[in-house]
Amino acid sequence: MFDCIVVGAGPGGSTTAYQLAKRGRSVLLLEKHTLPRYKPCTGAVAPSIATWLDFDITPAIDQKLRRIRYTWQLDDPIEAELETDEPMWIVRRDIFDQYLIDQALKVGVVVKDGTPVTSISFKDQTWTVNTDHGSYEGQYLIAADGADGPMAKWLGFKSEKVRQGYVLEIDLPTPEPHPTMAFEFGLVKQGCLWNFPKHQGHSLGITRFLGDNLKDPEQSLATFARGLGDDAEAGQLYSHGLKLWNGNTPLHTKQALLVGEAAALVDPMTAEGIRPAIFSGIQAAKAINKALDGDNKALANYSQVIHEEWGNDIQWSHRIANIFFRMQKIGYRVGIKRPTATKRLGQLLAGEIRYADLANRVIKRISGSLLPGRGA
Repeated sequence: MFDCIVVGAGPGGSTTAYQLAKRGRSVLLLEKHTLPRYKPCTGAVAPSIATWLDFDITPAIDQKLRRIRYTWQLDDPIEAELETDEPMWIVRRDIFDQYLIDQALKVGVVVKDGTPVTSISFKDQTWTVNTDHGSYEGQYLIAADGADGPMAKWLGFKSEKVRQGYVLEIDLPTPEPHPTMAFEFGLVKQGCLWNFPKHQGHSLGITRFLGDNLKDPEQSLATFARGLGDDAEAGQLYSHGLKLWNGNTPLHTKQALLVGEAAALVDPMTAEGIRPAIFSGIQAAKAINKALDGDNKALANYSQVIHEEWGNDIQWSHRIANIFFRMQKIGYRVGIKRPTATKRLGQLLAGEIRYADLANRVIKRISGSLLPGRGA
């Protein structure tokens, strides 16, 4: 019998496991894939996560970048640099995720990879987790199996819309001399493309933030790749689900919690998911630890903390996304092209400001451009 079973070894799951084991709890971490495993993700990580962790994360960082380029239909470019103390971190998810798992192993977490969960059941205050390789029992359960995983449904949570994202990985023969992050806003309706260069490759991503899923992502990615001087046919295309935050809903049930993308903790404006996954993992571990000590309100408090410290601000991101991606061309002209846009982006990722500090100004600016005499 484990104190807690965590299903899913991404950043949210491994962080929860690590934090619980550090508190002396027995933890089983189950991962359906063989480790280390590739995860479709362009790999941008806000450096502010370093303040939450008690170990050095820099060995898992592939690149640190400041340069950013924005375009509208590969034209009308904007060149800028982040003004934050620390550049944006870019990671390879197989390396980054495995590094977090290794920290969990060091503090006594039992890790079983290649072990997909087939079903779960709850009886006599105990969770039974059935897998292809046997069954395990735990007092508490963490669902950290991502947007495409079945755990949230099995636990009885309402279904969330799963958007489809795509990543095109292109390896380069030599490192790029001047790597630059790139964002393209005009090639896909109600969505965007982005490129986060790795040390010796490009990771191009694409998704729609509103409306239906993309019907022909390959064509848009190929066009974007050509604009970057790459050959899309030399790359490999991956798809993955995205659950964007859509409101304050409970993230707890009987002796179980949702973390990371299983809880739809993805920024609806930027698709940032790693930072909120790690944040939720830390908070989930605190809650489970208190529950094991007899606090019967600990799990409900987890939902409240996530809503108050993350969700309440992200609702403003949701509002910005709704207006920006419905009027992308205007948003690009009056928002992205402003000299302060990149400065504000850096401040958001560094935790120096919140969406609530920007939302009314951004929404008024985009909406106001539609008034008579303002143009379109």
